[in-house]
Amino acid sequence: MSDGMQGVQTGLTPERPNVLITSVGRRTYLVRWFQEALAGEGEVHVVNSSSLTPAFALADAAEVCPLIYSDEYIPFLLQYCRDHRIGALLSLFDIDVPVLSAHASEFRALGVEPIVAPLQVARACNDKYLGQKLVAGAGIPALATYLSLDDARRALAAGEVSFPLFVKPRWGMGSIGIYAAHCEEELEAMYRLVRAQVASSYVKYESCEDPDHAVLIQQAAAGEEYGMDVMCDLRGAFAGVSVRKKIAMRSGETDIAQVIEPPCEFVELARTLAQAAPHPGNMDVDVFAVQNDDGSYASLRVLEMNARFGGGYPFSHQAGVNLPKALVAWLRGEEPAPGLLIADNPGLYMKDISVVQLG
Repeated sequence: MSDGMQGVQTGLTPERPNVLITSVGRRTYLVRWFQEALAGEGEVHVVNSSSLTPAFALADAAEVCPLIYSDEYIPFLLQYCRDHRIGALLSLFDIDVPVLSAHASEFRALGVEPIVAPLQVARACNDKYLGQKLVAGAGIPALATYLSLDDARRALAAGEVSFPLFVKPRWGMGSIGIYAAHCEEELEAMYRLVRAQVASSYVKYESCEDPDHAVLIQQAAAGEEYGMDVMCDLRGAFAGVSVRKKIAMRSGETDIAQVIEPPCEFVELARTLAQAAPHPGNMDVDVFAVQNDDGSYASLRVLEMNARFGGGYPFSHQAGVNLPKALVAWLRGEEPAPGLLIADNPGLYMKDISVVQLG
């Protein structure tokens, strides 16, 4: 169960056996995997702000909800939990996680366990500048990151960084507004372009927190890109890690990946991140790694952290990990079966495309 319960039993019980997934989108596979984990002793309910949501076709119950930043959003979810015997909820969308986290105590007061990162961790994951500060504070080499053109120019003049530099939204996600600048002229042009894209996309909501510093200029990371699922129990204690080498990307998500046995350097990094950013469930982490000739890793650099099931988790699941089943066990006050968080069938995996009927 969870810290901060204040005497209220939260989690999956006979009175509240159902799981609610918010911002479910196209993650039909997660609906199915939670249904399998519940094994007929509970339902998977989903909500999204649009009825044109593929996961609605597979869920046991589905409903259109208010927009995340609407004043009606949290009251809607609380009432939904009351009406539908919800014992736990989780979100699949970055923007949603800190909103739910800020109201975690209200859900727990109903007996509902929110599987969301603590607010400070959720904000650090969404804010790429704070994320690099968290990484550095944990003793992990961070990427040089600047909040203004002037700061980046001073660092270039001092020889602290060199081109190429990446320009991206500070509160970005997916592949929105990410550009490489190879010279001063490109740096200024890309910076202005990203500022305009931030103002016209849905990342503008979080960017309102600091609109004058809503664009980052960041050192390019050397090496090849990997993804990690850093998995923790409901109290945020490290429980396991799955590692995959990214082979191909599509719209900011991994499309083809090689799931590998976690090298010791990645395991140590995952443990360190779990301690620095404790979270229940999954944290999707992007890592750049430089590999030595002997197969060891000379350096690991954390690019981003997402405190939720990410688009790379299906590769871990197909390789043998079953985090939904482990979460259901924890939510029922049980210990997961040994091996649930181990990718015991590593290999090359590729996403497929399927079609669902909505009406």
